[in-house]
Amino acid sequence: MFRSKIKHCRECGAAVEHRLPGDGDTKVRAICPQCGTIHYENPLNVVGTVPFWGADGAQVLLCKRNIEPRFGKWTLPAGFMELGESTLEGAVRETQEEAGADIEILDLFTVLNVVRVGQVHFYYRARLLSDTFKPGHETQEARLFREEEIPWEELAFRTVKETLEYYFEDRRQGRFCVHTGDIV
Repeated sequence: MFRSKIKHCRECGAAVEHRLPGDGDTKVRAICPQCGTIHYENPLNVVGTVPFWGADGAQVLLCKRNIEPRFGKWTLPAGFMELGESTLEGAVRETQEEAGADIEILDLFTVLNVVRVGQVHFYYRARLLSDTFKPGHETQEARLFREEEIPWEELAFRTVKETLEYYFEDRRQGRFCVHTGDIV
């Protein structure tokens, strides 16, 4: 179960209490006994892409992580959404930052809830406009893989694995749709 990390009020700095607000809310919240501020905690959004190359979409772009967590593991280009951007804008930014890839976004592809860590992962299908990449500092290497070449045991996250499995299955079926699910 997710546990609150808030210890002090963001408004006045006093130590908070964790209790029901008393206004009918059914969730325990971090509440400041000094100024009365109720602190709400919401999931973080992770946004990224499934960048594919070629008319048949047989190759996808993966990035080898140069940062923790999961240093040295392969992932789709993705990261935390920033304030002031949409999920789509964040996915494009992350793909450019991590892979240095030029893309055209096609459609939302997966929405995966990772409740235990308070995250929702959004992946968009994206057509690569070039097969030249300029990885940023968070990436050791960016390269294209066919399904049979993907280092499945070296993928960084379950959301990446599931998204890739959906992608290649939809590709075989000749149609792409939005996939949703929970990672437990």
